[in-house]
Amino acid sequence: MARKKIALIGAGQLGGNLALLAAEKELGDVVLFDIPAAEGMAKGKALDIAQLLPVEGYDAGLTGTSSYDEVAGADVCIITAGIPRKPGMSREDLLGTNVKIITDVASNLKRTCPQAFCIVVSNPLDAMVYAFKQLTGFPKQRVVGMAGILDSARFRAFVAMELHVSVEDVQAFVLGGHGDDMVPLTRCCTVGGIPVTELLPKDRIDAIVDRTRKGGGELVALYKTGSAYYAPAAAAIAMAESYLRDKKRVLPCAAYLEGEYGIHGYYFGVPVVIGAGGVERVLEVKLSDEERALVLKSLESVKKTATETKL
Repeated sequence: MARKKIALIGAGQLGGNLALLAAEKELGDVVLFDIPAAEGMAKGKALDIAQLLPVEGYDAGLTGTSSYDEVAGADVCIITAGIPRKPGMSREDLLGTNVKIITDVASNLKRTCPQAFCIVVSNPLDAMVYAFKQLTGFPKQRVVGMAGILDSARFRAFVAMELHVSVEDVQAFVLGGHGDDMVPLTRCCTVGGIPVTELLPKDRIDAIVDRTRKGGGELVALYKTGSAYYAPAAAAIAMAESYLRDKKRVLPCAAYLEGEYGIHGYYFGVPVVIGAGGVERVLEVKLSDEERALVLKSLESVKKTATETKL
């Protein structure tokens, strides 16, 4: 059986880590794509990782390119193209530039990879994945945004740090848009099966929720020249792996909703099942009145940014 083909659109820090993780998991052959001005970086990272593989004992083909013809027929496309945040910038500040970039990416992938499962990572996430779907016309099952896994991982990491326990024993997920209005569901957070509300006082939980919402900005302030890339890469690869290996994992992702949670026609962070059919179904959680109010607030932010894409 021929190996699967994974196209990474954007060969920056995030793209390079995606390539490394995809190769280490032997998900398939990897093509790193970037604009002609950055072709050397794409080719260099592909070659560097290819030289790592004999040491680690993994098999994968890696190439770098600035030609969309070389990504043709990819099974999975992960889109990270766009300018990153810098200190003082919100994700929404990237909108004007990144919507132009996503428009070019969408037109080229529609031509070269019409059957691919597409994972959008570019910010502002909810608007970029919405724009990508509108521009390509791909079915909702094959266009999904990476945000909820990352936000949930941050939530889980902060809980584990607070309690000094293994991250493996912390389960949690985040609903909503990828921004400061996201909704970490504290009611559904458990530590070894024990509700976190029984282990931490409300003020500490509230502080963790606030840090989760601002987790991306915290890293931008520390890096000063860009945004997170290790954890986002791992999150996107989890989605790709579940699709390629039909794992049917339950993962919080930005999915296109048509009535679920009372939301119509927008991408919104919810738990979904990802398998060989792409986003195979959305899992609906029964929300309290307080949680629903927070979800609606997050939805208003998503709607505003989606409207401003001006497609």
